Amino acid sequence: MSDAVTRAAEVLKSHRESIDRLDAIMIYTLGERFKHTQSVGKLKAEHDLPPSDPAREATQIARLEDLANRADLDPDFAKKLLHFIIAEVIQHHKTHQE
Repeated sequence: MSDAVTRAAEVLKSHRESIDRLDAIMIYTLGERFKHTQSVGKLKAEHDLPPSDPAREATQIARLEDLANRADLDPDFAKKLLHFIIAEVIQHHKTHQE
C-alpha cells in the first residue's frame, strides 16, 4: 500500500470513529430529551392540559433554525428533524392521556 493510501485509510478511520462517537452522543441526548418530555407529558395528563403547545413549538422551530444556521446545518433538515421529534412526543403524550 502506498503512503497516500495508508494515510487516507487512517484519516477515514479517524472520521468514522468521530462519527460513531457523535452517533452515540445523539442517541443518549435524545434519550435524555425524551425522559424530560415524558415527564412533561405526565404533568400535562395530570392537569388535563393539551398534549401539544403550538406557540412553544413555533418558538422552538425558530430557535432551532437559528442554531442550525450557526452550526452550518441545513435549517430545513433541522426543522424536519424537530417536527419528527415533536410528533413522536405528542403521540406519546396522547397515548398516556387515553
